[in-house]
Amino acid sequence: MKKSKFNEKEPTLLSSIDLKMTKYRCIYWVMFGILCVVACVCIFPILWVFMSAFKDLQEFLSVPPTLIPHSFHPEKVLKVWKSLSFGKYYYNSLVLIVGNLVCCIFFNGVFGYVISRLKPKGYKLAFLLVFWTMLIPHSMNMVPLYMSFVKVPLIHINITNTFLPMFIMAGANAYETLLFKNFFDGIPDSYIEAAKLDGCTNLGIFFRIIIPISKPILMVVSIFSVQGSWGAFFWPYLTIQEQSRQPVAVLLYTLGSGVLPQDQYVIVLMFAIIPVLIVFSIFSKYILGGSNMSGVKG
Repeated sequence: MKKSKFNEKEPTLLSSIDLKMTKYRCIYWVMFGILCVVACVCIFPILWVFMSAFKDLQEFLSVPPTLIPHSFHPEKVLKVWKSLSFGKYYYNSLVLIVGNLVCCIFFNGVFGYVISRLKPKGYKLAFLLVFWTMLIPHSMNMVPLYMSFVKVPLIHINITNTFLPMFIMAGANAYETLLFKNFFDGIPDSYIEAAKLDGCTNLGIFFRIIIPISKPILMVVSIFSVQGSWGAFFWPYLTIQEQSRQPVAVLLYTLGSGVLPQDQYVIVLMFAIIPVLIVFSIFSKYILGGSNMSGVKG
């Protein structure tokens, strides 16, 4: 006997028994319709950007606007790509993403491991201080941070116009340290004790035992890091003065002041959207699962 689609659903707020009742079926389809409308509202701007990127300027500025282009000019895409040398901005964003990701996982992960498993003297005070930094408004630490980057304490060098300030901030993220610490707290002590009996050092335990069984939290932190790095604007704009070193997010702001015609600026927006769509299409399962696991978005 062929099963109903309702019976094949995983347990949710409305069970398969509830859905056999007419009123609950109506609630289900109303909610489904609302979600479809919300999805269309979210998808429409992206669809409009992709459709409008190939219009000529006259059609782009026409009133009322056209969704499906009457004119098609794919050569504009290559022209804008070459005129802006857009590949180097992709490269800059890639360097920023990779550097932030490595620093984030290594430094925050090691610190979370130390306060969770090693617990040296003063670890409670250290964790409390890190936790308190989450209560400080960002507007209060912007000036001290920038001054520290302009003249690094003790060594007195200027690290602006590089990605080092972003790497440092990614490696000192209190929220992600808290995520690591909470996850490591749930790892059974038997794993650590067995590794110590085999003669493994604390650092060896971290890389050989903790990291391999921490794929869920690594995926969550990686998602947050990559998402934040791709959309990072304020600190790259503040610390990187040379335009050729700026990431895509800063370029979008720079070009948004009327440097390019509007139809060409929409093509730049399309360039910025494509990597996000590719990453989401490949890792959508992990992105949605990671958001559910974390509970709160940082």
